[in-house]
Formats: sequence, C-alpha cells, structure tokens
Amino acid sequence: MRRWLWVLVTGLVSGLVAILLMTVVSLLLRLLLGISPVVEAVPDRIAPTLEVHDFLALLRQYGGYNRLKQLGVGSGLLAQLAAGTLGGVAYAVVVEARAGASRFARRRRGLWFALVGVLLIWIVTLVVLWPVLTANFRGLPPMWARPVAVLGLLFSYAVYGVAVVLVYRWIATRRYIRREEGSGGPIPRRAVLALGLGGALALGSGGLLRLLYTRATFSYDGFRNRGTNLTPITSNDRFYVVTKNVIDPRVARAAWRLQISGAVENPRTYGFEDLTSMPSVTQATTLMCISNGVGDSLISNAVWKGVPLRDLIAASVPRSGVVEVVLHGADAYTDTFEFSKALEPTTIAAYAMNDVPIPDRHGYPVRMIVPGKFGEKNVKWITRVELVTEEAKGFYEMQGWGPDFDIPIRSGFYSPDFKDTVPTGTAVTLKGWAFAPTEGVSRVEVSLDGGKSWQEAKIDDPGTPIAWTFWSYPWRPDRAGEYQVVARAVNTRGELQPSRATSIVPSGARGYHRATVRVEG
Repeated sequence: MRRWLWVLVTGLVSGLVAILLMTVVSLLLRLLLGISPVVEAVPDRIAPTLEVHDFLALLRQYGGYNRLKQLGVGSGLLAQLAAGTLGGVAYAVVVEARAGASRFARRRRGLWFALVGVLLIWIVTLVVLWPVLTANFRGLPPMWARPVAVLGLLFSYAVYGVAVVLVYRWIATRRYIRREEGSGGPIPRRAVLALGLGGALALGSGGLLRLLYTRATFSYDGFRNRGTNLTPITSNDRFYVVTKNVIDPRVARAAWRLQISGAVENPRTYGFEDLTSMPSVTQATTLMCISNGVGDSLISNAVWKGVPLRDLIAASVPRSGVVEVVLHGADAYTDTFEFSKALEPTTIAAYAMNDVPIPDRHGYPVRMIVPGKFGEKNVKWITRVELVTEEAKGFYEMQGWGPDFDIPIRSGFYSPDFKDTVPTGTAVTLKGWAFAPTEGVSRVEVSLDGGKSWQEAKIDDPGTPIAWTFWSYPWRPDRAGEYQVVARAVNTRGELQPSRATSIVPSGARGYHRATVRVEG
C-alpha cells in the first residue's frame, strides 16, 4: 500500500507539472497566434445552444455577461488543471500496474497509454469544438484558421503527453518506486524539484493570464452611450459596445483576409489594401443592440467608410437561388441576413469609423454595416461572406432571438437628467433622439401628461433615413408636482412608433420612452 501511495503521488506531481506546462503553451498560442484555448472555446461552443430565456436567466443569476464569462473561464481552468493532474495519476497506475514487468515493458505500456490518450482527447475536442475552430483572434480567414487551430490543439496536448512521460520517468527512480517491497523511502529530491518547476510554470501561466486579463472585455463590454450631452455623431470612445468574447480579437492586418465564397461562380479573397483601393462610400449609420431596452442607451451613430457589399458579391458572380448571406467573424461569431439586404448600396464592408481606422473593439480592420438591422447583424472583425441557397442561423438566432431583426421606430430622451428636480417656472429643454431605420423620421411628438395629449417637437438635426434624428422641446412648468413626459416618433411614411411595450426577447423592445420630471414650488 505504501508503494502505491508513492506511485499515486508521483503521478499526481507529473500530471500537475504537465498540465501547467500545457496551460502556458496554450496561453502563448492564444497571445501570439490567436488560437483559442479550450477553456475559451468551450463557452463559445455552448452559448449558442442555450435557449434565449435560459441564457438570460444565467445572466441574471450570475450578475451579467462579464461575470458569467469570468466564471466560465475560471471554472474551465480549474477543470483543466484537475483533469490534467488526474491524467498523470492514470499514467502512473498504468505504468506500475505490473510490479514484475521489465523496465522496457513498463515504458512501452506508458508510451502507448500517453499516445492513445492524447490522440483520443484531441479527436474528442475536435468533434465537440469543430464549429468554433474557425476562430483566430489574429484575423486568419476560416480556411486557414481551422487547420491552425487543429494543429495548435494537437501541439498543446502533445506537450502535455510528453511532459507526463518525461517528468514521471525523471522522478520515478527504480530505488524510489519500483522495489517489490518496502516503502521506497521519502519523496526524493527530484520530486521536490519537479514541484518547484510546477511552481515556476504556475507563475508563468499566472503572468500570461494577467496579461490577457488586461486585454479582456470586462472593462467595456456593455458600455452605453449615456449622458445629457449626446451629439449626432458619436465619438469612437463613446460608441456603445456589446461583445460575446472574453478577449476580443486583435487582428494583424497583414494576416487578415476577407473571403467571398459559397454559392458563387468566382470565389474571391481580398487583402486590406485590395479593399481600400476599391471605390468607397461614406455614410452616417446608427447601430442599436437588440438588447437595448426602451430608455436604454445601447445605441450610437458614426460615420463609416467602406466598400458596398454588393460590389464584392458582383465580382464573385452569385449563383441563382441565393437567399441569404452568412457572415463569419475572426472570433467564430456568425450571423445572417437576406440576400436582398446584402445588395442594398448602404450595406458596406467598413474599414474606417469617424475618419480613422476602426478601433479594435469595434471590429478592426473591417466590419459589416447593415443599416436598419440590429447590431448583432453588423458583424465585427469579418473574415468571410458566404452566400447560401437556404436559410441559416447565426450565433444568437440559434438561441431563439428573432426572427425579426429589423429595428422598429424608436425614440428616447437624453436630457435633462431626470434625477434632478426642476424649480417651478424654470425653463427646461427636453432633448432626445429618434430613429426610423431606412425610412427616416418626419416628426417627433412629446407628451407632458403621460400620453393624453401631444405636442410637436423641434427637429434640431434631421439625420438621414439610416441615421438617427435629434430633437428638442422647450418647456416651462408652471406648477409643482410630478410630470410624466413621453416621446414618440413618426416615420416619413406616416407610420407611428409602436406604443405597446414589449421586452427585448425575442425581437427587440418596443414602446414609448416615459420619464418623470419632478417640479418643486
């Protein structure tokens, strides 16, 4: 029994050192080559399979998307460490199962166990994670990203397998563990040195994790364009952000390519310089997240410059029967929209935002701009446009969002700060925005009595059919009390903003923005 205790301890130390080494290697591959480690890829694989109500319930339970991301990666790392350590124990048991076997027989059995184990785990990982192995956070297109990810996973697992074998052989001297009788003595110096190596690897992986943590999305995911000083064009640093990623891509422009493929006669691949040398358009376009509740501020407007998608599609000669395009991002995110929308002149592959290159968090070097569609359709870090002849589902569509992803007529207040009270007789200017995608806003109306009566607001900046409108309404309350102010918009076709309040699930929130103004005598 004492002999087997030392066997298990040696296997545990070997497995721990090996899995720490594999963790360092996988983090380096993530940092340098953009290969998603298993602990990051597994949540990406699971998330689209969750029904939307279950997904939102998890967000509420764990305090938001950022905490859920941290929990997923943290628990994944702990599970990986535990599995790797137990793998070392299993290796030790297999090697020492027959006490009387020759050293050659033991080693051969151990090598076969390690080889088969590594290959089996690698194959299972490929089967489970295949849909998200197109991710490459340095921007490789899917046709190259997947092979690189496959080889990266094999290399990481091979490092683990080789390390288990070598560390175990180094620690498990014949005198220490191979005697038929006796305890084998205390843990030898080599085991202590191996633990020291494990400690150094733990520090190394911790340092890499801290470096990656500084690049994580936790500080800006869910950032809202709030304040009482909104402007028609949102600066890049104030533009709202929503991302599924723990760490967003940092695309290397030299490695990045955009593929046009699928149901086309002439598949094309474009480098960044190819794209920027083509005839371009510049347009202000408002984006809004499907999770933007009534009165919320996950909405912004920027001036985008890029190439019309229809020009790229025309160059590839689409086949008959195309119904949708499927967009692929460098982070393995996918989404879809109708082929007819892809052919509209305002749907563009954008490479500039407010006269500068698109920032990393907003989709550098190229993102899709799809006016009138919720933000999830405006795919960031885009690497592939695939034309398909049957309906497909993207990341969030698989959860059950939609099927309508057209932004409804919306409006809202942004000034004054409704937390403040207003003295009676003081001039107050109600300010807000309105958005009627693809049609444009014809007028905005304001109610000061909860919607019983309406007055027309002044249009300060009319925007365009694909960009929001800014409006204002001067008001001087003449008595104290609480006033419920309400805003609504009408588009150029005379269609009124939907009044019935709905939740964000499954096709975005609808209803009037209502706010309370407190007036003191």
